[in-house]
Formats: sequence, C-alpha cells, structure tokens
Amino acid sequence: MPMSMEEYEIGISYTIMKMEQQNTNSKEGVEVLQQVPFEDEKLGKGQYTSKNYHLQSKIPSWMKGFAPASALTVHEESWCAYPNSRTVIKCPLFSKCSLTIDTVIRPDNGCSENAHNLTSEQLAAREVEVVDIALQSRDYWSKVISAPNVDLTAFRSQRTSRGPLLKGWMDSCRPVMTTYKLVIMDAPIWGLGERLEDCIIAGERALFLACHRLCFAWIDEWYGMTLDQIREMERQTDLLLKKTLKKPAKAGSKHDGKRKTLKEEIVAVGSCT
Repeated sequence: MPMSMEEYEIGISYTIMKMEQQNTNSKEGVEVLQQVPFEDEKLGKGQYTSKNYHLQSKIPSWMKGFAPASALTVHEESWCAYPNSRTVIKCPLFSKCSLTIDTVIRPDNGCSENAHNLTSEQLAAREVEVVDIALQSRDYWSKVISAPNVDLTAFRSQRTSRGPLLKGWMDSCRPVMTTYKLVIMDAPIWGLGERLEDCIIAGERALFLACHRLCFAWIDEWYGMTLDQIREMERQTDLLLKKTLKKPAKAGSKHDGKRKTLKEEIVAVGSCT
C-alpha cells in the first residue's frame, strides 16, 4: 500500500465503513452487533467487533440449494490490536466450518518472508500469493462483490500527490507498507469441503483486493482524519446500517446520482432523525 502504517489504520477503517454502507439495503448487508475495547495477553489492547453479514444475493447458486436465503448469514468476530489482528468467520449453515484470518502490518514492500512467525511445518504447507492493488481482477468473485472499476495506474491523489501506481511501484513508492494475511479455511464436510474451501478462499481474495484498491482510491476522502474521528464515524455508521436494514426499500433509490463520501452519507442520515 502506498501509505504509512498510521495512515493505513485510518484509511482501511474508513474504507470498510463506506463499503458496508454501500452494500447494505433493507434486505441484506452488514449488521454491527457489538464494537467495544478489549485487552488480550497476546494481541494487547484493541477493539473487538462482532458483525452479521446477510449475503443472500451474493451466494453462488450451487450453495443456495442447501438452505433458504434467510439462512445464508455469516457471522464475523474480529480482535484488532493494531498492527496485528485476528478475524474468525463462521456460517450457521456450515456449522463445522471456520475461516480464520491473522493479519500483520509491516512498514515494508512485501519482503518479509515469515511475518507470522510460522513453524517449518506450517511454512511447508503455506501457499503464498502477492496481491498487487494496481492490478484489477475480472474473475467471478470480483463481479459478485462488485469490485471497483478504478484504474490505479492512472489515478493520482490530489491531496497527497501519490500515484499513479505504475509497474514496479512497490519498490519505488514512499511511504509504503504491506498487509500480511494468513488465511486458514477449515471445512471438514465430506464431498463438499474442498469445493467450499476453494470458493471461500477465492471470495476472500477478491474482497481483500477490492477493499485495498478502494482504500487508496478514496485517500482524498480520509487523508488527515484522526483515529478519534474514525471511532465516532464508526458509531454513526453502526446506527446508519441498523436503520437501513430495517427501512423498507424504495423503487429506484439504489445509488441514485453521484456517490457521496461516507461523511456526507452520515450527515444526511443524521438530518433525518
């Protein structure tokens, strides 16, 4: 990422909030259950978050046959003690399955060989993939999650003068940092496990790429914000999402006109309460 670790903490929080707002309507989207401080011996002090993702329209057709659409809800718990975090994702439909994502942030260009301090046995089983935000994916899952159609090889930030991200940008860009994600999928279901694992891993990769591409594309919206401002926006966004999920849908109301910044969306909702 073409930013410092401190900037990334602000930027990724803003991006997640805005993506949640854009993908939540009266029928599906993100439901924030809890967001509180926590303290852990290993991770340290940080923020615990519990969410439900109602993903009816984003589930492949071959999976929908196992249960009604109302059952296709994913539960996520995350413990974020920057620069480290752990996320555990489970789906009641597949109660035996779990997805664990351990994240480590480093101020480098992706050169750390073992950021998660894995054992030799774990390293032998690990598959490494470099996700370059300058590259736009056009696979199935990128279409499902509505991946952003933005060309970062032509984008230049007006506030920071960073970009465009041309070939070799990771070696020449300053500041630069990398998010190292250790993704472990466990799906012990006979006849379905391997296919489900491949499906979920591909979906997570597409989501990682889309989220981080937008984090840089939206840098002019969040650059200069403080962590206290982000925490207050998180509180306001939680209320916005809850109201949106409960609100009856209006014909032609989805993304009418030019997209607003997240701050503008929050102000608009607050003025109607």
